[in-house]
Amino acid sequence: MTSHDSPADSEVRDPFGTLRRALWIGGGQWAGKSTVARLLAVRYRITVYHYDHHDARGHNDRRIARRVALGEPATEPDPDKMWVHTTPEEMATTTLAGFPDRFEWALDDLRALVSGHPIIAEGWGLRPELVAPIIDSPRRMVVMVPTPEFRRRQSQELPRAASLGHRVSDPARAQANRLTRDRLVAEDAVRTAHRLGIRVIEVDGSRDAATIAGIVADHFSPYLPEQDRTPFKPGCCDDH
Repeated sequence: MTSHDSPADSEVRDPFGTLRRALWIGGGQWAGKSTVARLLAVRYRITVYHYDHHDARGHNDRRIARRVALGEPATEPDPDKMWVHTTPEEMATTTLAGFPDRFEWALDDLRALVSGHPIIAEGWGLRPELVAPIIDSPRRMVVMVPTPEFRRRQSQELPRAASLGHRVSDPARAQANRLTRDRLVAEDAVRTAHRLGIRVIEVDGSRDAATIAGIVADHFSPYLPEQDRTPFKPGCCDDH
């Protein structure tokens, strides 16, 4: 599977310079991106944009309008058709194809943010190939991905990861399809990040969220405010 290389316009609209000054955390589902971003927000008093929250809620009207424009039904597809009767490979292909439009919606959100502090945008839809044309250095982005073992652990222990959230005829198959799709999408992000020279951080559960946050903070250090070197408080990468 190859990523959908959709280079952003080199003259991307950025009226307040927010996009080019932002820091980005992309990667796979359930790797601890949100947890790490929140730890950085508290330590450095910075603003965090949670892509997944906006994508699942604030962008829904745009998602419906896009489906209508494409001649598709306005309502979501039948859950069985989406999660049970579609292969993970087809699901991953559809997800990757939809990321460029969803990224543009996120950029619209970010353009409206003006802050005297750095802004970190985190979420699985912040793909390396979409962010790379905007940033002035690969150090403005990291890609966090869970190992297969850690993904399985998250799917068993995290309520949001363990439950699909839809009523389907075959929950076990739907969940298996979902996890495989997530793995394929994460693998695509890793391949693309390596090609673009963007750092990949693999999360296997052996290091807690505080340790991972310290690694990410060190990577972003040229753009973060000066802080003391007191270690982050221990935590757990229990989020996505």
